[in-house]
Amino acid sequence: MVDTAPRRASERAQHALREDILSGALPGGTHLGEVELADRLGLSRTPVREALTRLAAEGLVELHPHRGARVTRFTDTDLDDIFDVRRALEPRATERAAARATPAELDELDALARTMLATGAPGPDQDLDGLVELNRRFHARLVEIADAPALASALAGVIHAPVVLRTFHTYDAASLARSLAHHVEIVAAMRAGDGGWAAAVMVGHVANARAVMTGGSHGREPHDRGRRNGGSPH
Repeated sequence: MVDTAPRRASERAQHALREDILSGALPGGTHLGEVELADRLGLSRTPVREALTRLAAEGLVELHPHRGARVTRFTDTDLDDIFDVRRALEPRATERAAARATPAELDELDALARTMLATGAPGPDQDLDGLVELNRRFHARLVEIADAPALASALAGVIHAPVVLRTFHTYDAASLARSLAHHVEIVAAMRAGDGGWAAAVMVGHVANARAVMTGGSHGREPHDRGRRNGGSPH
């Protein structure tokens, strides 16, 4: 019988670290020491090392020879590349999901979209951190429903990037309202069985996010590129 304990330990470490990165508990640029992580998670270094390698494949962690691992920091050039990939692939995944979604899956997506509307509504109860997680779940669920492993693999890293960057904290009111309305319209298009419509809305959705993120990125962390290549922060 194959011992699955090491694999389970690695998956547990991967899940725990992914959640810490996506929640912002481990922000971009944070050094990830194997010994410290192993102690914190109550594991040996081997599953932690394997988890870091898998997270690097997702685009959440950078592995540097002789310098260890760090949570990924995204530069302006990275953002351009990320949105190019999303613009090319996410509408395709959405169109495929529209053709395959069951009524139960559409209800699930609709519930997420409606919850996002309520969570992102202006006012004292607005919860932008909660919105980040809901958004992650919505986009990840679309990719799951599409049932296209190659697309899922290609999108894995780029759909995490806005989560790591806490995207919704940079939206103005109008851009946020557009983004939230897009989710509702995507579900409506899928219910109508119109994959082309759903894909077209996703094109606009990605363009809206791109305008927000790249429009504000030039005033943010101008030396990120140097840091990723080994430079020191000021």
